[in-house]
Amino acid sequence: MSTHTATVVWTRAADAPFKDNKYSRAHDWRFDGGTVVPASSSPQVVRLPWSRADAVDPEEAFVASLSSCHMLFFLSYAAAAGFVIDRYEDEALGETGKDASGVVSMLRVRLRPHIAWVGDPPSPDQLSELHHRSHASCYIANSVKSEVIVEPR
Repeated sequence: MSTHTATVVWTRAADAPFKDNKYSRAHDWRFDGGTVVPASSSPQVVRLPWSRADAVDPEEAFVASLSSCHMLFFLSYAAAAGFVIDRYEDEALGETGKDASGVVSMLRVRLRPHIAWVGDPPSPDQLSELHHRSHASCYIANSVKSEVIVEPR
């Protein structure tokens, strides 16, 4: 077992309204290594100017965490199988909507990795197995009810 922390900090601007729901959703995510990430609600959820378009929103972070977890296992399994990767790029896509219960949720996440190999790449069957093992090992994917689809490019 391990623990993982993040500190989320939001502060109302001096004399800014609050009760009318017209307050900034901009906040910071602070991580143990000292990294601070500007965060906000998505402008698709809370319109501008009460959200911050250039900040990471929770939906994007959810998609990125699934993509990152899958990638880290994939790199490890590919290396163990004797393959060499120069670049791994995933244009992951999360799709929200109402689930079967009528609740808005992240319905599916599409991982769409493009991999630059050095030397011989894995066969299609080997590539499929690497992705399958990576997905099965990813504890982030194992922790969510959303469908996670891997679509190598």
